[in-house]
Amino acid sequence: MSKTLVVVESPAKAKTIEKYLGGDYAVRASYGHIRDLPKSDLGVDVDHGFEVSYEVPEDSKKHVAALKKALKANEDLILATDYDREGEAIAFHVASLLGVDPEHAKRVTFTEITRDAILEAFRRPREIDLKLFDAQEARRVLDRLVGYKISPLLWRRVQPGLSAGRVQSVALRMIVEREREIRDFTPVEYWSVDARLTPRGEDRPFLARLVSVPEGRIASAPDKKGVLLTAEAQAAAHVDRLREADYRVAKVESKERKEGPRPPFKTSTLQQEAARKLGFGARKTMTLAQRLYEGVDLPGEGTVGLITYMRTDSLTIAEAALREIAELVRTEFGAEYALAEPRRFKTKSRNAQEAHEAIRPTSALRTPDRVAAALDRDQLRLYTLIWQRTVATQMAQARFNQVGVDIDATAGTARYRLRASGRTMIFDGHLRVYAEGRDDGADDDGESRLPELTAEQLLSLLELLPEQHFTQPPPRFSEASLVKTLEELGIGRPSTYASIISTIQDRGYVRLEDRRFFPNDVGEVVTDKLVEHFPDIVNVNFTAEMEEDLDEIAEGDLQRVQVLRQFYTPFADALERAEEKFERYVEELD
Repeated sequence: MSKTLVVVESPAKAKTIEKYLGGDYAVRASYGHIRDLPKSDLGVDVDHGFEVSYEVPEDSKKHVAALKKALKANEDLILATDYDREGEAIAFHVASLLGVDPEHAKRVTFTEITRDAILEAFRRPREIDLKLFDAQEARRVLDRLVGYKISPLLWRRVQPGLSAGRVQSVALRMIVEREREIRDFTPVEYWSVDARLTPRGEDRPFLARLVSVPEGRIASAPDKKGVLLTAEAQAAAHVDRLREADYRVAKVESKERKEGPRPPFKTSTLQQEAARKLGFGARKTMTLAQRLYEGVDLPGEGTVGLITYMRTDSLTIAEAALREIAELVRTEFGAEYALAEPRRFKTKSRNAQEAHEAIRPTSALRTPDRVAAALDRDQLRLYTLIWQRTVATQMAQARFNQVGVDIDATAGTARYRLRASGRTMIFDGHLRVYAEGRDDGADDDGESRLPELTAEQLLSLLELLPEQHFTQPPPRFSEASLVKTLEELGIGRPSTYASIISTIQDRGYVRLEDRRFFPNDVGEVVTDKLVEHFPDIVNVNFTAEMEEDLDEIAEGDLQRVQVLRQFYTPFADALERAEEKFERYVEELD
């Protein structure tokens, strides 16, 4: 009896989906991309509308043959590849190779691999989105032109085996320039003075910082306005006076402060938080997330996808999921943690319609404890992170009592002002489940608890603590901060961050030490040569504008050929000049 052939990317996904669809469907895997640009030549005809020549790689030929055979045995074809531009491109190529017109091929998309989501998606097939395919093909062509045209120059003039890339070279430049900022940085000395005080006649010590001297308000750092204590002698003169001063509480301010949860995960924030909290690289995070998305065997349930699609710019959570999380919060944590109405987050990214949900558990009722036995250690750690972050989005705000105390110190005619601050948690709210990690610097939750103080209260000085500081250079990029910066600058897309980071490491351009990127010599040389001869290619603004152009192709506002032509004409001129002026790099050794 004939069936409908369904094509997905991976065999794990095929197995899960076939179980949900039942006997009328045969689900097979394409094993990722089954058609690509040739390895041996450019594969792009720049003189005839950037026509692309595709070929089937050797290791994909058997998969294509298997799909053709499967289609002969079945009467219909549905393409169920991933819900992003790359998935759209794979669907287009599979249809083309199987002899089905891509313009009329049936396509289904879903953001989670659960029975309900799959059955609903198959009730509403659509056509391949050719605008999304054009945007993906334009990206592929741009990357090909940069890689295949510039890399041979680097092989000949710098070192064999090097490569340039439209996005990787910008990321490398950022790391190199940050390293040079650090090298060129000159520390500036400055001093602070803290006082350990206690209410007179009591033993309840607390710390207050000197914020004002007779000459004016103290600058908290050299780049801030105010009086800067630049040397030990300058700080010591004030310390000597403060030893003889009388201390009195001038003002006490107490107010309740509320703090809401962070949004649910999208691709970039998942990679950042997994790097901070779990020590995972971007590639490892995405590999683990892929496994959780495609499905694991759960006792009593069979194979089920545990999270929604992990390449997304969206912060939306489906209404059914919001209801389920709300119920879980009420039953697990109590009514005081629940919200009267769901909390929704707005997405700033303009292309977030490509994947319309944030990364969340397919069911919040599958708590980490419930699925722990079916997952390995790292899968469970990542799932726990996603589950906690998602549940926290639908929990009440945390509440703190924030206290600020101004203290006057009078030494003869000299008047000084100190300030102490602290906060105490009144209600933990969403923090009961999840608190976001930090990139650099101390947690601002580390403020001290203060004793009960009132205006005009007299204080006793216990000790003065002058401290020397030096301004610090900007920190080197970690994986988390590099992904965050690339996203903020509009460079790359969710599916590209992991490969960008892997490429610059695999090429030997950078190395990772103590979770920080250091450029190698060859990375600095390549960056300098690209800046000299191809300034646009490694220009942050140019690269970000190119991403916007690709978005406009996806939205149908720009034509693929138009964007490629605007890029290629000046690029070809730069190539021609570089062929003449790109001097061979020679390193002199002693």
